Amino acid sequence: MRASAVSCLALCVVVGVGCGYSENQWQAQLAKYNQLSRQDDSERAQHAADEQELASQQQLVAQLKEQLAKMGVNVSSLSQELEQTGSQNKTLAKNLEEVNEALKEYQARAAQLEHIKERFEVLRDKLKKLTELGLKVEIRRNRMVIRLPGDVLFASGDDKLRPAGKKVLDAVAEVIRNDKQLLGRYFQIAGHTDNKPLKGGRFEDNWGLSAMRAREVLVYLIAPVSIKDGGGGLSQDRLHAAGYGDTDPVGKNDTEAERQQNRRVELVLMPDVEEMLDLKSLI
Repeated sequence: MRASAVSCLALCVVVGVGCGYSENQWQAQLAKYNQLSRQDDSERAQHAADEQELASQQQLVAQLKEQLAKMGVNVSSLSQELEQTGSQNKTLAKNLEEVNEALKEYQARAAQLEHIKERFEVLRDKLKKLTELGLKVEIRRNRMVIRLPGDVLFASGDDKLRPAGKKVLDAVAEVIRNDKQLLGRYFQIAGHTDNKPLKGGRFEDNWGLSAMRAREVLVYLIAPVSIKDGGGGLSQDRLHAAGYGDTDPVGKNDTEAERQQNRRVELVLMPDVEEMLDLKSLI
C-alpha cells in the first residue's frame, strides 16, 4: 500500500510539474513523506520490542509465582500480610512518637520536681535550728509543719501564753525574720486540742479553745520585737489563724501522753501552686 502511495505521489509529481508546481517542490514533499514513513517504522519496531519485553517479564513473574507456590508461599496472602505489616508499622511509629512525647513531658516534670525538692531541702535546713530547740519540723497532709507543744505555750484550758511559750515563739520568729525566703512565705497558725470535751466557759468547746489559742500565737508573732514585752515582728499579711479542735490529731487519744501530743499549735508553711505534690517523698 505504501508503494502504491509512492507511485501515486510520483505520478502526481509528473502531473504536478505539468500543472504549474516545480519538481523541487514535489521532491521536498516526497522527502517529507519518506521521513514520516521511516519514523512510523521505528515506532512500530519499538512498540513490538516493548510488547515482547512485557511478555517476557510476565512470563518471569508467572514462573516465580509457580516456584513460590511449590514452596508453599501464597503470593496473594503474602501481599495482604505485607499491607497489614505496613499498617502495623505505621501504628507502631505513631505509638513510638507518643511515647517519646510522654517521655519528654516526664523528664520535664522530673526536673521540676527535683527543683522543688531542692527548695524544700533548703527550707528544712533553715528550720533545723528549731529542731535543735526541741521543736518538731515534719511533713503533714502534704505541708511542712512546725509543731509547737501546747502545754509549753499554754496552761490547761487557757489561751494566755506562758513565759516559756513566748521564748519558743521568739526563737521561731527570729529564724523566719532573719531569712528572706522564709519571710516571704505564707503561714497558717493552726490550733489543736485533745478529744476531752470542753463544757461551758468562755470558749464553750474545743473549737473555741483551739481558735483562740491560734489567735493568741498570731497576735504575739505580729507584735513588734520588744525586749520587755517580746514579739515576733512578723508581717500580719502573711499569717492567718485557724482552729481545728480535736478533728486533726497526730496520734490516738487513749493515754495522757497521746492527748498531750494532740494539744498543740502548728505553724504550717503554705505551699506555692507549683509545690502541690507529694512531699512525703522528700523525707
